[in-house]
Amino acid sequence: MSAPQAIEAAAEARRDASITFLRELIALQPKGEAEVQAHVADALRGLGCVVDSLRYAPTEVPMRHEFAAAAAMDKEERASIIARLPGSGGGRSLIFFAHPDGEPITGLERWKHDPFAGEIEAGRLYGWGVSDDLSGVAIMVEALQALKEAGLRPAGDVLVTSTPSKRHARGVAAALHHGYGADAAVYVHPAESGQGMQEVKAICSGQLYFSITVAGREPETTEPGHTSFAHLAVSALDKAILIKAALAALDAERGKRVHHARIAEVVGRSTNILISTMRCGTEGRYGRMPIECVMGGAVSFPPDEAMEAVQAEIAAAIAAAAAVDPWLAAHPPKLEWLSGVTGAEVPAAHPLFAAVSASVHDVTGKAPFVNAMHTASDIRVPMTQKGIPTVGFGPLGGDLSQNGRHDEWVDVDDYIRAIKVAAGTIMGWCGAAAE
Repeated sequence: MSAPQAIEAAAEARRDASITFLRELIALQPKGEAEVQAHVADALRGLGCVVDSLRYAPTEVPMRHEFAAAAAMDKEERASIIARLPGSGGGRSLIFFAHPDGEPITGLERWKHDPFAGEIEAGRLYGWGVSDDLSGVAIMVEALQALKEAGLRPAGDVLVTSTPSKRHARGVAAALHHGYGADAAVYVHPAESGQGMQEVKAICSGQLYFSITVAGREPETTEPGHTSFAHLAVSALDKAILIKAALAALDAERGKRVHHARIAEVVGRSTNILISTMRCGTEGRYGRMPIECVMGGAVSFPPDEAMEAVQAEIAAAIAAAAAVDPWLAAHPPKLEWLSGVTGAEVPAAHPLFAAVSASVHDVTGKAPFVNAMHTASDIRVPMTQKGIPTVGFGPLGGDLSQNGRHDEWVDVDDYIRAIKVAAGTIMGWCGAAAE
């Protein structure tokens, strides 16, 4: 029996056990992240892994090619579970990572299924955090279980890491900066594009979040209403619209100038500037002059463009627009960068992509395609932090709580397929040996 056939048989034999393990992780959600991590660690020890618990403060993890405002960072101490399965020797090493932390538990009254029971209906398994990213955590563990029961042992070392990610928890970055690493990495997370195991994440654009504060001036009057005096004031909204127009012009110019073939092929552009919010004035007080306007937005940019260069272009466009307006020249808009990450990419010809693609083909009978639209995906972290080539994959899932939806789910058959693909990727990349 070939290695792919042995993995197929073992994963199918473990189907019920694999579903049970995922349900156990879902049931632990109300008890907190520490309980989930402890259960994962116990399962990995049972597989013969050497397991460490790395405690760290997210704010103390060095940042490379990324940043976040202090207010956006999780300040509580966290723990990453890092398990090493020693290889038989002579093969390449591989690190898997997924995140055990989910969204704060709220809005349960909207759920039609028990959020913590792992109910299955019409081929979907429902549960809080199941698609973001408990199934990813379970897939990593179950892949090692499948290999063990198939009588296979990788030649190279395999690291399985359950690393917090939400709210800039930076778990995988913490592990890398504490000396853990491998020849390649795989991020396991359900695909949110609706393609499931037919998709491989091999490209992610960079992304910057920013805010711009524009000041205005009230008319000199003690009257509560400003309408009759509006010509004596400066509307922050009017001035903000000038800045927004300047950014729209820059967006159009960048759309023509900045090009990344694999991204443009999908959506026709390689970069975008989005103004997503604008807050000014006081709701219900329609006769008052807005004296402050705050715009919030984001810019995406391809992996071959430097984050600092993009920031400089945004700042220059704002400054140029302000320079030609007397009020804005005297009262410059305040640009604040809230967070930013650099993009990253693994070429289609890379051996890691070849190993993952071969495993996907073995399991599904079809070659996967590269989804180039995963802006700011965590596949970037090992690449930008330590130069470790990284791709991602995961089963079909949807209705994520982080998107304001309810009854989050993962496709059961695709979950099992993902386990097979993960196990096959280990053997394809690390090298195979019989136990």
